[in-house]
Amino acid sequence: MKKAFIIISLFLGFSGISQSTMDTAKWQEDIRYLQTTVHKDYPFLFKKVSAEKFDEVVEALYNEAPNLEDHEIRVGLSRLVALFEYGHTQFPYSYLTKSGIFPINLFLFNDGLYIEGVHKDHQKALGAKVIKIGETPIEKALELVRPVVPVENDSYFKAYGMRFLLSPEVLHAQRIIPEMTTTVSWTLEKDGETFTYDFPTIPREEKPRSFNFTVPTENWLTARDISTTPYYLKYLAEKFYYFEYLENDKTVYVRQSSVFDHESESLKEFYKRLFDFIDTNDVEKLVYDVRLNGGGNNYNNLNLIKGLLARPEINSKGKFFFIIGRDTFSACQNLTNEITTYTEAILVGEPTAENVNFYGDNRPVRLPNSGLNAYLSFAWWQDKPQWENRDATLPHIAVDMSYEEYITNADPVLEAAMNFKDDGFILDPMQHLTQLFMTGDLETLKSDAFKIAKDPKYRYYDFKEEFSNAGNRVKDQGNLQGALFIFKLMSELYPDSTGTWFSLANVQKDLEQFENAIASYQKIIDLEPKGMMARSAKQKIEALKKL
Repeated sequence: MKKAFIIISLFLGFSGISQSTMDTAKWQEDIRYLQTTVHKDYPFLFKKVSAEKFDEVVEALYNEAPNLEDHEIRVGLSRLVALFEYGHTQFPYSYLTKSGIFPINLFLFNDGLYIEGVHKDHQKALGAKVIKIGETPIEKALELVRPVVPVENDSYFKAYGMRFLLSPEVLHAQRIIPEMTTTVSWTLEKDGETFTYDFPTIPREEKPRSFNFTVPTENWLTARDISTTPYYLKYLAEKFYYFEYLENDKTVYVRQSSVFDHESESLKEFYKRLFDFIDTNDVEKLVYDVRLNGGGNNYNNLNLIKGLLARPEINSKGKFFFIIGRDTFSACQNLTNEITTYTEAILVGEPTAENVNFYGDNRPVRLPNSGLNAYLSFAWWQDKPQWENRDATLPHIAVDMSYEEYITNADPVLEAAMNFKDDGFILDPMQHLTQLFMTGDLETLKSDAFKIAKDPKYRYYDFKEEFSNAGNRVKDQGNLQGALFIFKLMSELYPDSTGTWFSLANVQKDLEQFENAIASYQKIIDLEPKGMMARSAKQKIEALKKL
């Protein structure tokens, strides 16, 4: 049975090993042990990173170890494990926070990184936008800290990566701050004023854990107006799941923040109570919210799916909405996969934090000298065919939140679900465009592609990659004219993309449209004259001129 809320360190933490300073040789032995174990017992993890690249990074850390402090080596080990880019495969956060963390909670809204919560002793900083950490602009700090985080995708980093900025050990090891210190000056902006604030550290255990948001306590404050609570944050500290009937809208709203059973009510019991209510009340719409659901036991998903399939009157387009987000992970990714496969749900919100197919459950690999554990995944969870795999499940309707919306308890995600109207909105843009291509309606395809690619509702789709993959598939099938159409369309949509021009030029060459191919190769040279692709384009032009 899968018990896969297995970013254990994200929410439960680890006790860690109290350790004194080790000599370099012992650390190097641990680095080699991890390298050897990965190659011997976990070679299947080399999917997103090559074994050669992994070994290259290992050698760099091994050789640099004599010049590093203990905390820098621990952060280096985290970078090694993060190379695999699976959230369950990690070097625990607790190992990177032995010097404590800053007494704040960060949240990355669509308009910046804000201090969403603070310890009461630092109320002045509550609600401030982060501008710099030390002398490092926050955009650069996020870039520098990302390699330490076992990111699956951008959503995972937004959800689970911000806390790494709270560790002075990580900040120093990643050269965000020049020296290791437990008090760091942050540059903040609040109420039109820019100021610096020196944060000391507190023990990591003193910061409450609550789905990336601060639940106010005697010692911790939230920037949100607590006179009322939006549905997605209700009972957050008390209940894994609950539902509420919105009588005026004839809608049942459900928030499920775990796939584990709660001690007060199992999920099977909860699902039965939910569906009994739907069956005996005037319900026209179901909104099911898993944006804060980090996983659990995915065998608990079955009764929800069975209940939905047995109720076609609610499991239909425009009546069933499934809210996903940056915390949707692990067993809840499995649930999302099942929802997209078996139901008529319209997905709303942000992309999930998990790959559609992923390595999950992990085992500890104990390093012999430090006693630290690296947690390496061993179970491959594949709910979708490999050609349907993605970095994340994308919402049909993209919605995220600003800082102002959060603190005033607005919920634009729920509003998008509640206010949806079936007025011709295209739920699956790539399927729509593919259908137009297959039927030969190329004029409509071109017109719709321009509209869709610029529409913010689809902002999480990487249309450039989607179109490129489609063009290459068509080309591989021998349909050069079809590929030519797709890459020409791409060149109009993305005129500054050298990769697009290179693909177009190659198809034009294969079709013996040599003058057009030369012009497309020349476009690459004009865009990036010193780039590697420009050198290849020059060679291609020289070869074509000899024909």
